[in-house]
Amino acid sequence: QPTFQDPSYSQKQLLLLLQTGSIVDTDCGFYLYTSMKFNYKLYRLCGASYGTPAATGSNSLSSSSKGSNIVFSSDGNAVLSPVGNRVQVLDLLHHSCRTLPVEARSNIRRIALSPGDDRLLIMVDVNHYAMLVNYHRGVILHRFRFKRPVRDMKFSPDGSKFAVTLGRYVQVWLTPGMRREFAPMVLHRKYTGLVGDVTTLDWSSDSSVLLAGGKDCQARVWTVDTVKDYEPWTLIGHKKPLIGVHFEDREKTLAERDQFFVGSGNTGSSLTGELVGRCYTVSEDGVICTRECRKEKEEDDSEPNDKEVGLENLGNDAVDFFSGGGAATLSSTKNQPRTGSNGQAHDIVGARWGTTSRHYFNTNSSAQNVVSTSYSPAHSLLVVGFSTGLFGLYELPSVSNIHTLSLSHSTIGTVSINPSAEWLAFGCPKTQQLLIWEWRSETYVLKQSGHAYGMRCLAYSPDGIVVATGGEDGTVKLWNSQSGFCYVTLPKSHTAAVTAIEFANHTVVLSASLDGTVRAHDLHRYRNFKTYTSDIPCQFLSMAVDRSGEVVCAGSAEPFRVCVWSVQTGKLTDVLTGHEGPIAGLDFHPVRGTLASASWDGTVKIWDLYKSDSTPETFESGADVVCVAFRPDGNQFCSGTIRGLLRFWNVEDGSLISEIDGQKDIKGGRKMNDRMIADNSASSRYFTSITYSADGTCLLAGGNSKFVCIYEISQQILLKKFQISFNRSLDGVLDELHSKNLGDGGPLDDEHDSADEDSNYAPHLPGAKRADDGTRKSRVEVLTMQVAFSPTGREWSTVSGEGLHVYSLDDDMIFDPMALTEAVTPSAVKANIRKGKYGMALLMSLHLNEFVLVKTVIEDTPYESIATVVQSIGQEHLSQLIQFLSKCMEDSPHVEYYLQWCIELLQAHGLFMEKNRGKHLRSFRALFRVVQSRYVDLKAICDDNKYSLDFLENQANLMLGGWHGK
Repeated sequence: QPTFQDPSYSQKQLLLLLQTGSIVDTDCGFYLYTSMKFNYKLYRLCGASYGTPAATGSNSLSSSSKGSNIVFSSDGNAVLSPVGNRVQVLDLLHHSCRTLPVEARSNIRRIALSPGDDRLLIMVDVNHYAMLVNYHRGVILHRFRFKRPVRDMKFSPDGSKFAVTLGRYVQVWLTPGMRREFAPMVLHRKYTGLVGDVTTLDWSSDSSVLLAGGKDCQARVWTVDTVKDYEPWTLIGHKKPLIGVHFEDREKTLAERDQFFVGSGNTGSSLTGELVGRCYTVSEDGVICTRECRKEKEEDDSEPNDKEVGLENLGNDAVDFFSGGGAATLSSTKNQPRTGSNGQAHDIVGARWGTTSRHYFNTNSSAQNVVSTSYSPAHSLLVVGFSTGLFGLYELPSVSNIHTLSLSHSTIGTVSINPSAEWLAFGCPKTQQLLIWEWRSETYVLKQSGHAYGMRCLAYSPDGIVVATGGEDGTVKLWNSQSGFCYVTLPKSHTAAVTAIEFANHTVVLSASLDGTVRAHDLHRYRNFKTYTSDIPCQFLSMAVDRSGEVVCAGSAEPFRVCVWSVQTGKLTDVLTGHEGPIAGLDFHPVRGTLASASWDGTVKIWDLYKSDSTPETFESGADVVCVAFRPDGNQFCSGTIRGLLRFWNVEDGSLISEIDGQKDIKGGRKMNDRMIADNSASSRYFTSITYSADGTCLLAGGNSKFVCIYEISQQILLKKFQISFNRSLDGVLDELHSKNLGDGGPLDDEHDSADEDSNYAPHLPGAKRADDGTRKSRVEVLTMQVAFSPTGREWSTVSGEGLHVYSLDDDMIFDPMALTEAVTPSAVKANIRKGKYGMALLMSLHLNEFVLVKTVIEDTPYESIATVVQSIGQEHLSQLIQFLSKCMEDSPHVEYYLQWCIELLQAHGLFMEKNRGKHLRSFRALFRVVQSRYVDLKAICDDNKYSLDFLENQANLMLGGWHGK
């Protein structure tokens, strides 16, 4: 049996370390990993805030890419936006974004959030598979499948039921509880009567009446539970399919009736009788109809006797009981409205529905159709989204236009209004835009959009706060790594796809493109201030910037050479030739001025840029080399080939240190047109991007596959493998071949969503010119274009067709003890705090490695004792303590207190950290990022206060000067 080499660890401690995953069992013994953990989890998906990724060059959206609905939380401060098969949660109050840790099978078609406490979230994808999710914890409670496409889904206002549209029917299900059950989904009832497919539905305010409209231009009114003597009503009068149906709030309807009309008076409409309900229907051609439900009084004014009233109410209560409705309270008179869950349902029994008014939205052309609607019953506001990118805000029932604005050139696929009716949310599926608009102040609360045809490259800033991405559309975007939002899109200067992007320093970012230029962008003024071009037209595939930020190099596809420019002057200083294939990768030595270039000719060359007559050193690989990276200390570099082989070379003597065959680790994923499983697929899988961790012990690799791998270099083992997406709407996710989807002409398309096609749909026949508009369906393939570690080491990111995937450790606090003894317990830590032994308490808490305990010890240490406690910390605990300090300082109001900890740490252990820079670089960068972030926040507050005080002082001087003048 393998034995642990350190005799200071007891058997009990060794067993504990094995259970917590801090030791890896290998053939050469146990290897202890205390410097780095690999329990990374997807924290957020940047680059797309709404919609699904579209294929490059596609001008139309497939049936699975028409977007989903957007939902506000109950407090109105958060927005739930589906992106592909995931759900983004955008916190508008704290300006942050996160991704729920659950994935649907395919692109999400519809979501619904339970009202009140936001307990349950239901997601339905384009293939009718649904998931019941605990929203607060992000846990899947149940999976099930509907038999038909779901076009609309809503919870009842009381949260006890939810309704879904299934073809021509509407189903109402009972809301399951929070506990895991074998069969939590219980069908309450199915409602029929519409001829066409149902497209929209709505609940009454008391959850007793259901209204639905469909493609047959009709709407139908049902009672949720069986009510005696009620017959469903069908509302007609439209010429186009219905887009939205909305109930008016019952309290408002009754208040209007009681305030303006008494007795049997009417509201000025042609209908007679007492007003008991009102609803609105909106059709595709921009027509909104107001429908009122009125109930005639009996001509006989004689009061019925108590026996008849009792028998009638008793019969109604019996029907309510056996149909599942709530028990009603006996009424004293026949005309008094019934209370309980079926109040409005009983009011509309024997009543008549009629159209009282018809309004037309001012559409500029016949091509401008209504696409989406949203209604706020509490404020009587209707939001309408049009196909031309225009939206309108109307007040009902007068249908007076409050606000109209053009937001985009593409269709507004969905609209939503928050509970307070202050913010409006819009989603454009074609451009993947998400906009939050505050209509009273006419300002954007949030405006997010990704790259037009997907991302291609990324780079972290030196402090890890900013992430720069380049896209296929030739644009460069800057993202805040803490909030997850894009805060600026640099003016478009490239005319082709951006292939590489690098930071020269904190204020300059460089981008290389297929248009043959390298452009430098100023992050203060957000403009392109310098352009670097070659003497011969070419396409640049790779780029590298030296550590000083003074030299930039770019490798071209043809001719096969590396161009070298001076960043300050912009002059082409040198041209490196010698490769016989396109230069796929470039990287500078961390310390020296040497450059490594990887080419398709199967070689890696090391160039010395500061020696004009030097001959490059060549490293043969035997296959096309597509990526290269130096280790942070510069003593080693790694190269990756198209055979999936990772080779590690010694920089000093040029010897091959080791090899890792990663082809078996990265293979997987069968394309839609492949007639074989993933193992037998002829398409090659290899790494196209590699990067070292901050301490140089591990390698992160990704490429032409759906997997990203982390390898331990010295032991040459795979530590962890991440699959970036399980979305079956993308190409290359599934591995096995399903023979039933194969036909004589090849694989069949599994998206049989014919009901979503337009009414004028015609089959694409060979040779037919009128019916065939040239559009083709294509899927986005799952590929990892580039991977990069954050300078802080707490997260890493990868770019794919879906966007920027950020995997983080920040919210994953685990119990990971080290060097434990029986005397090291939480109670012993608290006892040392009470005795005033803060140094001993901090050491014991660091051994336990529990965040809450370490934070308690740090904040209980007196200000004057910080220097003494810091000097008692050993060198082996420095990185761990710095990581905890950076985590505690992020949201703590004690800024000066934690800055004192930082100063004492640097004064006591600064020289040791400088000598062992590679070991402490990751934790130091994390601390630097937090300190800089707090500095920016405090600077903004101090500037505002200074300007306010200056203004008050000037105003006071003016007033005093005027008073003295008088």
